[in-house]
Amino acid sequence: MCLGIPGKVTEVYTDNEMRMGKVDFGGVAREVCLEAVDEVKVDDYVIVHAGFALSILSEEDAMETLSILNEMSMLADEMDEIAASVQEE
Repeated sequence: MCLGIPGKVTEVYTDNEMRMGKVDFGGVAREVCLEAVDEVKVDDYVIVHAGFALSILSEEDAMETLSILNEMSMLADEMDEIAASVQEE
């Protein structure tokens, strides 16, 4: 399964004739290709997969998606703890 992650665009620039940008993923900044989202600007939120911004989304949608991903991570941690305790028995 492929998963696109929302991030906030903090910088937009051109590198070797490619539209690129810096995108912040909760404190971790990555260089991202912005060619598929011509109208993106600084402070927009984008869905990024494999280093490519695929679409622009609202801040509300980005925060909702990040909340769901966080809940999924917490659930996975709980499942790991349950599995570990069952194996100890």
